[in-house]
This record gives sequence, structure tokens and C-alpha cells, in this order.
Amino acid sequence: MPPLTRRHFLAASSAVAAAALLPRSLFAASSSAGSSWPVGCFNRPWTKWSYDETLDAIKAAGYTHTGLLTPTLADPFTSASATPEYLAALKQKIAARGLKLNMTALRVNTALALPAAIADTRQQVENGHTVGVEFALTFGEDKPERYENYFKIMADAAAFAEERGIKLVMKPHGGGSGASAEILSAIKTVGHKNFKIWYDAGNIIYYTGKDPVEELKPIVPHVTGFCAKDCSVGIDAAGKRKPDVMIQFGAGQVDFTAVFQTLKAGGFNGPVMVECCKIGVPAAETTANAKANHDFLARVLASV
Repeated sequence: MPPLTRRHFLAASSAVAAAALLPRSLFAASSSAGSSWPVGCFNRPWTKWSYDETLDAIKAAGYTHTGLLTPTLADPFTSASATPEYLAALKQKIAARGLKLNMTALRVNTALALPAAIADTRQQVENGHTVGVEFALTFGEDKPERYENYFKIMADAAAFAEERGIKLVMKPHGGGSGASAEILSAIKTVGHKNFKIWYDAGNIIYYTGKDPVEELKPIVPHVTGFCAKDCSVGIDAAGKRKPDVMIQFGAGQVDFTAVFQTLKAGGFNGPVMVECCKIGVPAAETTANAKANHDFLARVLASV
């Protein structure tokens, strides 16, 4: 090894000093004890603005990963109607910002006849493969009379996605994916190893009012990703429960530290994707709120 010169020492010292000045949030991707939990952001907070503005905002807020959650009239993302030209341009836009695309949402149309619904879902998965996603996410089914068809579509999609290197996942979203009992039933009914869960603690509160930590414990071995949102619950003028997820982390009822401790204890090692924040009037305010949620998660992840 060559001797350490004064120039080398000064360069190394400068690098350490510069790193110390960086926001702690930049290190959120490396959790403790060897866990690697990349922190990304979905497009949901910026649907009032163009997707180009959205991608710039996600990058500016400090995220390394993004996912295609909420399509708009201008951007169908990986829906069955997306053209090859659109998908190529979409992939290029994301890559140009240096972001990694890890997920697309599937809009499973259980109102269609089963063969048509399977074909539509397969095309969405194929489009996800075209843009290079790792995960395809579904929202379950909230109409009991359609559960049977949904599970059949998922069984087919799980095998179809696996052939293309895509992991099929479902998030808690009420109905047949409401909480742990429903989720475990869905996993058993689909019966395919390529059907897993992206947990959403905020949605557990929003749809069921149950404790997201307790609901996580029975299903944690099946969790491969996390949709991050908080949820506050108020009471409206009629005395009815009024949950809200478009809020800042820490303003609601989700105990993020307890949730991530449970995930860590269960061996979780997947991505953490911010779904919500308080939406500001200008896009810049929304971006600042998204960054604050990013930094909130960084502090939590550093503590577990």
C-alpha cells in the first residue's frame, strides 16, 4: 500500500466532512442490521401536474425509486390501452431523471367476463415488463360477488408475471384485502408462490379501523414491499368516521417505528414507497411535503 500523503489525508477528510453535511435522509436506503430498504415515491401527490413535473419533483424530494400508481388522462401508464410508443417514452422519461422504476399498478376489471379480464390483466403485466418493473400491484376486490373471479385472475396473473420476472403483489384496500384475515384467505385461495403482499398500514386504519401493527404480525412472512402513508380519523357533521390519508407522516395514527420493527423482525427486505403527503397549492409545496415525509422515514429507519 502506498504511504498516506498529506494530500490524500486532506482529500479524505474533506469527503468525510462533506458526507456529514448531507441530509440524513439520503442514507434512508440503508437500514440497520444489514437491511436494505430503498425509499421511493409514487406519483399520487402530483396528479394535478404533468408527469414530467412529477418526476422532477420526486427526484428533487430525494427519492431514488418511483412507481406507477395513479394513472391520469394524459398518462395511462401500463394500462392495456398503452401503446408501444407511449411505453418507450415513459421508460425514457424515468431513466432520464436517474430514477429506478420498481412497480406498476394493475387495474383488474372483474366486471368483465373472466376470459376478457384475464386477457386485459395479462396485457397490463406485459406492459409492465416492457417498462422494466419488478412488481405489479393489485388492490384486491371489494365486491364479494366478484371475489371468485378476482382470485382466478390473480392465479393466472401470478404465473404469467412469474414467467416475465415480475412479482405479483396485493395491498390492503378493504373488502377482500381488508386486513390480515382477508389477506391470508386471498393468499390461500390464489395458491401461487408468486402472489405476495405490499403492506399498507395507513389503509388498515382507513378501511378497517384495526391496529396495523397487530394486523401485520400474521402476514409479515408474505410482505415484500411497503406502501407508506399515515391516516388520521375524524368525525364528520353526521357523526360518521372520516379517515384521511393525504397528510404528513406523524400527523396520524400509524406507529411507523412499531410497524418497521415488526417488518424487520419478520425478515422484511423490500422497498418502502411513499404514497401520500399533504398536497399543496403549488407543486413546490407538495414536493416539500414529500421531502419531509422522506426525511421522516429516514429517521424512523435509522432507529429500528
